[in-house]
Amino acid sequence: MLDDVGFGEILGVLPAGQCLDVAGAVGEIGRAGTRNLLDLPCCQELATILRTHDAIAPLLPPGAVAVQCTLFDKSAGTNWLVGLHQDLSIPVQERVEHPACAGWSEKEGVLYVQPPVPALESLVAVRLHLDDCGPESGPLRVVPRSHQHGRLSTDEAKTLRQQQGEVQCIARRGGVVVMRPLLLHSSSKARAQSRRRVLHFLYGPSELTFGLRWHRAV
Repeated sequence: MLDDVGFGEILGVLPAGQCLDVAGAVGEIGRAGTRNLLDLPCCQELATILRTHDAIAPLLPPGAVAVQCTLFDKSAGTNWLVGLHQDLSIPVQERVEHPACAGWSEKEGVLYVQPPVPALESLVAVRLHLDDCGPESGPLRVVPRSHQHGRLSTDEAKTLRQQQGEVQCIARRGGVVVMRPLLLHSSSKARAQSRRRVLHFLYGPSELTFGLRWHRAV
């Protein structure tokens, strides 16, 4: 699934009641788009639940650790669109001077870097849906198999989308969408009045190359 098309859906990973409890817990602390929710005990617990789930565990790299958790809380009142892109940056502890490491930045007090493509290819994103996400909810849209082409320029990304089209990732509450971060993806603004809350967990190998170290690993 991941090696071929670059994404897939797993149903019923978390019970609906637990999703609502988690949504309440993160909603008190987080905000839409915040990246540092792996600091929260409830998200650390979720990271372990997802990592050890029978259907998710085989898709993760050996010895996988959760290295980031981001909340996306989209609604009619808090609404945005996301253009076509790949996820190229990872959170690390400190800067490393190496020509293969580029695009250094700081977000919410955490240092980020764009590592070489092989490092990005080892990562898996697990998107836990805390609400139902239908076509009107501004769902994730992905370009199948685009992760097989490495780091893409803007023109290359547009060409691939024209050639291969896009797929909407519709999901039910408690379901998970698993994807490769190098997969081209985007989303439109929500047209529904209901909320679309997603916890986006990033998993990777416990050890990085070039002396890089994860900012946090759970």
